[in-house]
Amino acid sequence: MTWETVDLDRTEGVATITVDRPDRLNAMNVETLDALEEALDEARDARALVLTGAGDDAFVAGADIGYMAELSVAEAQAYAELGHRVTDTIETFPAPVIAAINGYAFGGGCELALAADLRVAAESAVLGQTEIDLGIVPGWGGTQRLSRLVGDERARRLIFFGERIGAAEAHEIGLVGEVVADTDLDDHVADMAADLAAKPAHALKAAKESLNQAHESHLSAGLTYERRLWSGLFGTHDQREGMDAFVEDREPDFA
Repeated sequence: MTWETVDLDRTEGVATITVDRPDRLNAMNVETLDALEEALDEARDARALVLTGAGDDAFVAGADIGYMAELSVAEAQAYAELGHRVTDTIETFPAPVIAAINGYAFGGGCELALAADLRVAAESAVLGQTEIDLGIVPGWGGTQRLSRLVGDERARRLIFFGERIGAAEAHEIGLVGEVVADTDLDDHVADMAADLAAKPAHALKAAKESLNQAHESHLSAGLTYERRLWSGLFGTHDQREGMDAFVEDREPDFA
């Protein structure tokens, strides 16, 4: 299969999925999410998977705010469910998934990275759960997965303030596992993926399932609650003002 905004390449057991909307900083609209979901399904026989973004500026800069700005609660719920299906598929993918964070990873983009098994960031990468200034909260798993990497206090600060942090700080707090030079990212991640693809596939799959199970008892309930909470914010003054301000390139007024 081929898609307009997602590319799937395979090399010796390694699948690489690239979100390819560089003119929109790889922001995720419905069509791109649908394509990503299909690409993940098509790549399920891979022994390792790399997830990255096209161009030099962004991994995935977030969800498509222009699309979200006028969603009803029901439409927002459907969009959240689609985003959750994609991030859940990444988290439960039968082989290890490496997020190669080559630029901006905000909002939904950060949530895609959170769902991966391993995160490697380029030195110039910037990450954050920035939804608060749009009048919403993370809606694709960020409220549940972020604290598992960085701890409760730090997760609250990142989400409450919508902080954007550089790769070095992201590594320091545990949001990413490694930082490499921008020019080395692709080769370094390719080497990692090749090493994983050479490992025993059944053992890796079992290891991943067991590691995920440590969180499973609470995750499903938390994700369901997050979807309801996120979609319920659509139609509020804060959501409309936050997204209108973004689209109009001005500061929001939440008073």
